[in-house]
Amino acid sequence: MVITIDVGNTNITVGVFRGDEVMATFRITTKMPRTSDEYGMLLSNLLEQNNIRHDDIEDAIIASVVPNVMHSLEGAIIKYFGINPIIVEPGTKTGIRVVTENPRQIGADRIVDAAAAYELYGGPVLVLDFGTATTYDLVDKNGAFVSGVTAPGIRISAKALWEDAAKLPEIEIRKPESILAKETISSMQAGLVYGQIGQTEYIVKHMIEEADMGPVKVVATGGLGRIIANETDVIDVYDPNLTLKGMNLIYKKQNRKSGKIKCSCSPA
Repeated sequence: MVITIDVGNTNITVGVFRGDEVMATFRITTKMPRTSDEYGMLLSNLLEQNNIRHDDIEDAIIASVVPNVMHSLEGAIIKYFGINPIIVEPGTKTGIRVVTENPRQIGADRIVDAAAAYELYGGPVLVLDFGTATTYDLVDKNGAFVSGVTAPGIRISAKALWEDAAKLPEIEIRKPESILAKETISSMQAGLVYGQIGQTEYIVKHMIEEADMGPVKVVATGGLGRIIANETDVIDVYDPNLTLKGMNLIYKKQNRKSGKIKCSCSPA
C-alpha cells in the first residue's frame, strides 16, 4: 500500500491506496506544531483505526505548501515507517508541463490536482480547488498547465467577516434556506455561499472564453467544493479525493518498487 499526504494550509489530508483503490482517508489539522514522533504516532494510530497494518505501508508520497512542517513530517515517515518518501517538487515527474512565467511559484497541490484531472478526465480541463484559497487552473489538451487564478477561499472570507467586524459572530458555513436573509447569521451565510458561487461562475466563464480551447471539462475538489458544486451548472465533476488520486498517479510515474530503507526503525 502507498500512503499519500497532502499538506495544505488548514489541513493535512492523508490517503491510503492499494493500486487504484482508496482504502482510507483522514485529516489532521496543519496549524498545530508537531514533532516527528507526534506525527509518527498520530499516523500509526489513524491507520490502526482504519484496520490498516503498519507493515502494509510500502511507500509514501508528500505534496506540501507548508514548508515548516516538512522536517518533522518527513522525519516521521522515515523513523516510524522506514520509508524515504517521494516529495512532489520541481523536477518530479508528474505528466504536467507548467508553461506559466514562473513555474516554481505554482504550488505542489495545484500541480497534483492538474495531473489528476488531466489523467482522469482528459484535456482541456479547468481544475477548481476550494481550499484555504480557491484556485482555478487551466490545463490544455496536451497536458500543459497554461494559466491559474487565485482567489480568497470561503473560509478566509468568513474569517475576515467575524474577525474584522466587531458585531458579526463566528458562523457555520452552509447554504441558507433563502438568499433573502432576515437575520445576521443567514445574511452572512448567503453572502459567503452565493458570493462564492457568483465568483466561481464568472471566473470559469471568462477563463474558458479567453482561452478559446473549445469545450473544457470543469472539475472541482476541496472540502467546501461540494456546497458550490451542488449550486451551479458550470462544474461538471466534483471529486473530493482528486488531490490524493493525483498523488497516487504521480507516485506510479516514479517507477520505484518500494521506498523502504534500511534503518533501525521504531516499531508501530
